[in-house]
Amino acid sequence: MDYFFIGDPELVTAFRFIGIRGQAVSGPEEALAVFNKLTRHWDEKAGAVLPDSAAPCRVLVLTEETAGWLGETLTGWQLSGEYPLVVEVPGTMGRLLGRKTLVDSIREAIGVHV
Repeated sequence: MDYFFIGDPELVTAFRFIGIRGQAVSGPEEALAVFNKLTRHWDEKAGAVLPDSAAPCRVLVLTEETAGWLGETLTGWQLSGEYPLVVEVPGTMGRLLGRKTLVDSIREAIGVHV
């Protein structure tokens, strides 16, 4: 399974150290351009992002800030159920205010707080 990371330059470098390709973005326009490149050319049968990359991207990792820049575009993609799957991680400045952690969401869903 192949991963791709979109976020700030420091984290792109960190993800490269563990073998994950990535693209640094500094604003909403750049983030949207990279996101569209990775999602609009997805070919499920070929299992690859076409035509620019021969390697498949099955999981897209974004910083919370980048996800915020993508807004409704990201929400629409997530609801489509298509690949790549999207995972949000905190950026270099930590969690954004108002964002729930995965554990918080699970606790809310099942109604149990341990």
